[in-house]
Amino acid sequence: MVYRGPYKVRVEEKEVPAIEHPNDAIVRVSLAAICGSDLHLYHGMMPDTRVGFTFGHEFVGVVEDVGSGVRSLRRGDRVMVPFNIFCGTCWFCARGLYSNCHNVNPNATAVGGIYGYSHTGGGYDGGQAEFVRVPFADVGPTVIPEWMDEEDAVLLTDALVTGYFGAQLGDIVEGDVVVVFGAGPVGLFAAKSAWLMGAGRVIVVDHLEYRLEKARTFAHAETCNFTEYDDIVVQMKKLTDHLGADVAIDAVGAEADGNLIQHVTSAKLKLQGGSPIALNWAIDSVRKAGTVSVMGAYGPMFSAVKFGDALNKGLTLRMNQCPVKRQWPRLFEHIRNGYLKPSDIVTHRIPLEHIAEGYHIFSAKLDGCIKPLIVPSGS
Repeated sequence: MVYRGPYKVRVEEKEVPAIEHPNDAIVRVSLAAICGSDLHLYHGMMPDTRVGFTFGHEFVGVVEDVGSGVRSLRRGDRVMVPFNIFCGTCWFCARGLYSNCHNVNPNATAVGGIYGYSHTGGGYDGGQAEFVRVPFADVGPTVIPEWMDEEDAVLLTDALVTGYFGAQLGDIVEGDVVVVFGAGPVGLFAAKSAWLMGAGRVIVVDHLEYRLEKARTFAHAETCNFTEYDDIVVQMKKLTDHLGADVAIDAVGAEADGNLIQHVTSAKLKLQGGSPIALNWAIDSVRKAGTVSVMGAYGPMFSAVKFGDALNKGLTLRMNQCPVKRQWPRLFEHIRNGYLKPSDIVTHRIPLEHIAEGYHIFSAKLDGCIKPLIVPSGS
């Protein structure tokens, strides 16, 4: 898959990636996915997304080759690869902040490296391809457990872990009311994870009825369609004894709908780093001294966020790109014990050669699409 400009992707032949460093591995991709944050790239929302770049930060596959310095992997290993690229030894990695690695992204002082996420994320080609180069192969990839299904494993490279991390950042305590803005894959997983952390009520807000239905059946959440209310914040207050939720999770990010002016200035005119609608709703819907967790992806530019309201309400704001590998041990146990079945949200399986169609279906919210997987030919 290569990017040719906003709303334009196509399949082209590129050179098979080669070992560039002794710690590299080459992985033959067996399954990848399109993520909601890939749509921000597809729509031209993220800076320095270059023509010819390959997207894809959710993928699993088989090790095809390893550099001379790689000790933990062998050819033929079936591996899952976290979306973070990280060195494992810097100040941040030593503290488990793999998404903020200091050594892998020359283009940013904030985020570390991310596969297939523009040159803002380090310029690493991603996994919506037949082969991908995996740097720092001793610290990132993990051999997929024998008992784990491949479709579950690919969702552990970002979507499930990010949703779980979003709930974790909410500091949920037993009985809390949690509202999740966005019923895409990350929002669904955040809502499901909130129960595991002791939530007493989980409410999911979106405007697409098929996604809200999934929130009810998969995440067992109450749901609100924001188009049915004059003011969704007022509705949230009504549902919570006029106090507000204890925890609000923004699982939408840069292209939130719900306010025409904000959506146009950010998503269309690119005058902001992202539409702040969902984040502002989260700030307004949470109770005083509550917690807002931000999982939605935003660009590095200014966004018109209601920071004064957050200050005056005494809110705790917590956010980051998820440090994927840190979450795996507990999530592996949840899946093995039957508490989570990540692949339950998969709706489409699309051959790599039809990926342009896949992006169109996912972007335009056609055919009840919640989570599309990409299958390279020969897999």
